[in-house]
Amino acid sequence: MNVQRYAAELIGTYILVGIGSLTIVAAVSTQTPVLAVVPFGFGLGLLAAIVAVGHVSGGHYNPAVTLGAFLDRRIGSTDALAYVVAQVVGAVLASATVLLVADRDAVLGTRNLPGGGVTDVAAFVVEVVLTAIFLLVILTVTKRSASQAPFAIALTLAVIHFAGIPFSGASVNPARALGPALVGADLSSIWIYLTAPFVGAAIGWAIYRYLGSGADAS
Repeated sequence: MNVQRYAAELIGTYILVGIGSLTIVAAVSTQTPVLAVVPFGFGLGLLAAIVAVGHVSGGHYNPAVTLGAFLDRRIGSTDALAYVVAQVVGAVLASATVLLVADRDAVLGTRNLPGGGVTDVAAFVVEVVLTAIFLLVILTVTKRSASQAPFAIALTLAVIHFAGIPFSGASVNPARALGPALVGADLSSIWIYLTAPFVGAAIGWAIYRYLGSGADAS
């Protein structure tokens, strides 16, 4: 058991969810269009987390990413479970920080929810597709071009937010969705974000293996 790795996952998830959530709060409070800043908040927040502590744990910060790594045999079951627990704790602490510096309404404003007029099923599909793309990028770039991974992964998360916010809130991360839902005491539509990213992760991994991306680069 490597406690440092679990601590790194907790801290990294805290950085990701904390920066992303505070960007949402800042956008709302200053009446800045969400799509103009929030994708950068989460993308650059992830980059900061990877640079800060990613070398310790591999920089998952997301149970769906951990599932993909487990399916690809990059992490064992014990570590995978511990990673997920650490990620959820980090996300909850990040949302608790938002509660501390703002209020419950601000926390609720950072939840992932289907967009206006978007059904739960449609939001589910969007989350599956976006997570599959995210995992395909992560699994491929970390295997074939590790030096570019932090930037490629962070930019992909930013693009995912540009594409997904109007439809599903662009979670692609069960821990990120669960943090504000628990702290804000509102689990509306949470089932989408606790299931779709895992389905998407499995699909992304399957595509990665099918295309032969699992082979070592020549």
